[in-house]
Amino acid sequence: MKYDVAIVGSGILGLSHAYAAAEKGLKVLLLERDQMPRGASIQNFGFAMQLGQAPGEMLELAKTSREIWQHFAKEAQFDSFQQGSLLFARNELEASLLESFYETRGKSQYPCQLLTEKEIALLYQGQFSHFKRALHGTEDQVIYSREAILQLAKWIAEHPNVTAHYKTLVYEIDPDKGLLKSSQGNFTANHIFVCCGHDYQTLFAKEIAALNPIVCRLQMLRATPTHDIQLQHALFTGLSCLHYDAFAGLPEIKALQEKVVSETPLLDQYKIHLLITPTPYGDLIIGDSHDYHEEVLPFNNAKIDQLIQSLAEEVLEQKIMIKERWQGVYGAKGEEPISILTPSDKVSIVLMRTGLGMSVGPALGLKNISQYLNH
Repeated sequence: MKYDVAIVGSGILGLSHAYAAAEKGLKVLLLERDQMPRGASIQNFGFAMQLGQAPGEMLELAKTSREIWQHFAKEAQFDSFQQGSLLFARNELEASLLESFYETRGKSQYPCQLLTEKEIALLYQGQFSHFKRALHGTEDQVIYSREAILQLAKWIAEHPNVTAHYKTLVYEIDPDKGLLKSSQGNFTANHIFVCCGHDYQTLFAKEIAALNPIVCRLQMLRATPTHDIQLQHALFTGLSCLHYDAFAGLPEIKALQEKVVSETPLLDQYKIHLLITPTPYGDLIIGDSHDYHEEVLPFNNAKIDQLIQSLAEEVLEQKIMIKERWQGVYGAKGEEPISILTPSDKVSIVLMRTGLGMSVGPALGLKNISQYLNH
């Protein structure tokens, strides 16, 4: 059987392309090398964010993805947190930065509110009253990705227009014939979307190598707080303003960078900025650091975990107990956050070059399938 579209990879990018194509009436083949998705899509915070996105395409993709995620959660029956995010200012400089962002960009381009000290004191029975300024990303959301992606994969595989094969490694693609050679035999499709995350060697290694790809390794924690505050928001701090493109170019950024380098040089050295997301079980996903290399080493640094834990305890004003430690890995550091290569008119290679796949992936799949059909 020849398929209209074949998708290689069942992370959030692959699943989003498969669903968009199936909903438009195409016969879809979905191929995944593992028994279930195991890559970046389940190793992350599950933070589908708008507040930190660069204005323009990335922000618009994130806004569209929010609607798709809500549909996915309802139909595939997985939990999501819809209360948004809270970005806390830890000091006067960070407070000034948040105020500057809100006045110049936030209130005109982003779904957010600038909270006062009194408004912050009303949150979670005053748990965060030690902060005087915060941004509330009103349309940010959190998905418990290690469960949600599996539920989503199962639901999409049941779509009448989708044929899904797991434990099926695609080791070669003929870009002119639309032929996929796999561990379970050969398949053909009119068009192939390769969504293989940071696997830069198995398929089209030469074409991908021209991008000089690297990967980012994150140290991640799952922890239980001493006192359960029933967190419903994603939490981050002014440190994240140094990481997300929404804040780039603000006059306070340079001063904040200098302050971090001067006062907490290890946070700069390991590129640590705190992010905390809730799970349906009362514990928290906490991170992270950023280590950029061509290859991923399997060794975690205990000092980094300690720094992340200390930051989390300062924000939460309580001790936390670590339950799990792991490393997340994603493709990183392109000139653009998304790279799409077309070695032939039958093949598209879709690469996320940033850790924002959960935020924009659903809309990116819809966009690419729509463009293919309108070609």
